[in-house]
Amino acid sequence: MYIPNTKWTWAFMLIVLIQACVSLALESYVFGEFQTSLERDGDVPEGQHSPTLTIPTYLALFIFGYLYELLLAWDALRLKNTIQVIGICIYNLGMLIYSAVQMDQVDDAVKDLNGDIKPGTWLGLKPFLIAAPCVVALGTILLAFVAWKLYNEFAWTIYKHISADLRLKRRYLTYQIYIALLKFDFFFFLGFTVQFVVVVTGTSDSEFYLTIAAIPITIILLFLAAYINRKESYVGQTFILIVYFAAMAYFVFKLVRMYTPPKMQDYLAARSSLTTFAVLTLLLLIVTIGTAIACMMNFNKGLKPHIQRRKVPNTGEPARALGIAEKDTMWDAGVSEEFYTSPWATVCHDARRYLRSRERQCGDDA
Repeated sequence: MYIPNTKWTWAFMLIVLIQACVSLALESYVFGEFQTSLERDGDVPEGQHSPTLTIPTYLALFIFGYLYELLLAWDALRLKNTIQVIGICIYNLGMLIYSAVQMDQVDDAVKDLNGDIKPGTWLGLKPFLIAAPCVVALGTILLAFVAWKLYNEFAWTIYKHISADLRLKRRYLTYQIYIALLKFDFFFFLGFTVQFVVVVTGTSDSEFYLTIAAIPITIILLFLAAYINRKESYVGQTFILIVYFAAMAYFVFKLVRMYTPPKMQDYLAARSSLTTFAVLTLLLLIVTIGTAIACMMNFNKGLKPHIQRRKVPNTGEPARALGIAEKDTMWDAGVSEEFYTSPWATVCHDARRYLRSRERQCGDDA
């Protein structure tokens, strides 16, 4: 099991962990105060939207969002994936927007409850609702700084993984971006679906059950998308692109429905947050489609053998990380370990392999 082993990898994990703990503590307090302030146990007349569901839904999404971010951070550091590290910073920015939208949404919920909630509830909750986005904003700034440090720390990883072919490096970078996008697509699609199922009322049974069924189907399709890209299947990638366009049509349909009668009233309890998730998911889908097409254009161009190698070299074992057997080591005993773990070590190793292949070729010619 991977454990952070450098100053900056530890810093990145700790920032994500502390931000999650503080933010969830604030959300839990808001949830507890809101629930105890309800004078009718959160009951509202049947047929209306349910403002009492707003804060529990936010809490559930924040819990899932921060736990998922912890998993993504651990995964990015384990794989030494700079693209995913940068993606986590952008993901955190999305959580910042979501926590800022929360304040207006809770205000609307309190106003809608009128006599069903104790007076002064909003004034008691407001400071904590202001503090929540401030914590995430600070976390985003700190993560961005540490991500820059990790970029320098991980910069040489692609060198040792893809050798010295610049075109292969670009194709591998495109592949990494695509896989990272799939991981972020999952959260935003699931976040939208959970809010729709829990908060939105007035939907038909068929629409409700279809939305529930979409959750496991989405998970399967995202795993399938990664598998198809790894196997470089043109037919499979075309199918996945059609699925992406269908998903875009679904989110556009939902956005239009949220703001037009006769269904507009059904979405009021979570319209701001649903809009935020729908827009962010649409933007992610557009980028995902573009990256998927770019990956498709890279099929059968030499990348497949490299992406099949899943193991990431351990930076604590420089010679083995560079693929050099102990008996084959030609490094001078006076060379420092810092040199081993620098990009220059990989360049020298690639040059040495090239010279050896030329020596063997010359020997065969002789």
